[in-house]
Amino acid sequence: MPTLFYVDDSRDDLFYLDYISRKQQIDVDLFCFSAAEAAFEALERRVADGKAVPELLIADLYMPLDSGIELMNRLRRDNRFEAMRLAICSGSDADEDRARALEAGADFYLEKPLDLAAIILNLEV
Repeated sequence: MPTLFYVDDSRDDLFYLDYISRKQQIDVDLFCFSAAEAAFEALERRVADGKAVPELLIADLYMPLDSGIELMNRLRRDNRFEAMRLAICSGSDADEDRARALEAGADFYLEKPLDLAAIILNLEV
């Protein structure tokens, strides 16, 4: 079962993804965080406890304290997380947002609402 970290300041978006994972009975170990710092600390705890990093971390592009871009930059600079795939998500379909996300080290740019089933399917490929 893949592990997925999802970081978004929107409680509605966090609730939605958790709801979809349960409703569609998607086989995923989903961890939701409302702040980038909380997600980063959870990642550090996993590594310290000898657990594998998640297969994927998805972060919202626009968050008030820490943007998804800042989190991507931080994770890409830390070799403990080099095996983890990273994605930025947003309601924006602007080319410049997509370009910023990829330049920051994101492997994927996802538009909201997130299609969790498709995301998990792509992880398995």
